[in-house]
Amino acid sequence: MSTETSRQNSTDTSTAPAAPAPSVWPTLRARDAHALIEFLTTVLGFAATAVHADGDVVQHAELTWPEGGGVMLGSDRPGTPWTQQPGTGGAYVVTDRVDEVHDRAVAAGARIIQPLGSPDYGGRTFACADPEGNLWSFGSYRGESTRP
Repeated sequence: MSTETSRQNSTDTSTAPAAPAPSVWPTLRARDAHALIEFLTTVLGFAATAVHADGDVVQHAELTWPEGGGVMLGSDRPGTPWTQQPGTGGAYVVTDRVDEVHDRAVAAGARIIQPLGSPDYGGRTFACADPEGNLWSFGSYRGESTRP
């Protein structure tokens, strides 16, 4: 099979192996966790599976991606055992609806940091920043391990 044919087939999800249950969850801290959850759900398309909050402070939130996986996040709370600088995260999200997610992000005024395109290694992709500054790359490329 030629490289070009292999690349074309890499975006054909009808032959892609079933994804395992998610076992790696990127985590984020946010200055305004409620606003971040709102952006991730209404603009990018995540679903809020659990949000445990005490007023403005989100202790723990789980947002699932409709096509598998998700992200966990909470409010920035300096001095706690689990700390990381808000706005420094990044994630690659696999989706068959790259153009749809891109169009929603653009319509919402998200900062696009990588335009919609088709990289040499296959698939379709774009990247944007959320209001906290975290970077989100969305693409149809499922990784080398899923190639035939």
